[in-house]
Amino acid sequence: MELKKILDVRRSTRKFIDKKVEYDKLERIVNMALQAPSSRNTRSTRLLVVDDKATLERMAQMRDYGSAFMKGAAAAIVVMGDKTASDLWLDNCVITATILQLAVVDEGLASCWVHINDRPCLKDEPEGKKAEEFLSEFLPISPNYGVLCAIALGYSDFEPAPLPAYEGEERVKWVK
Repeated sequence: MELKKILDVRRSTRKFIDKKVEYDKLERIVNMALQAPSSRNTRSTRLLVVDDKATLERMAQMRDYGSAFMKGAAAAIVVMGDKTASDLWLDNCVITATILQLAVVDEGLASCWVHINDRPCLKDEPEGKKAEEFLSEFLPISPNYGVLCAIALGYSDFEPAPLPAYEGEERVKWVK
């Protein structure tokens, strides 16, 4: 699929049909995401692919807001960075997660980014237990890794409307 088409089609999708994503599609998505650029080519980003329904349901409980829909996803890819490999691990993860979401669309799937980095489990307790701590209790996350997000993915159950065109100079300034 052409990049313009991918960008036209990509939307945050929180509702998925009950259909397992084929292993070869997940493998291609991961391989595309791992081609993302990284600071000084440190390649500090690490991915954890989860397609076990029980684990996805447990992951959906990491926060009391913004993650519950994960229980309906066919898979999730946790995007992490090796803090010992680069001081810019977080930036590297953001680039990889973005490429990952575009790769998901290229494979005919939909996704939604679920924030983890420094997000509290309970919205009303911002200084309490963090989502990353919760996930570390049952996922194989190295203590050297920081977790940016999880990309929940699967086959979408709807066709999104086109995005409206952007207006005005508040989004883009040209210096000629």
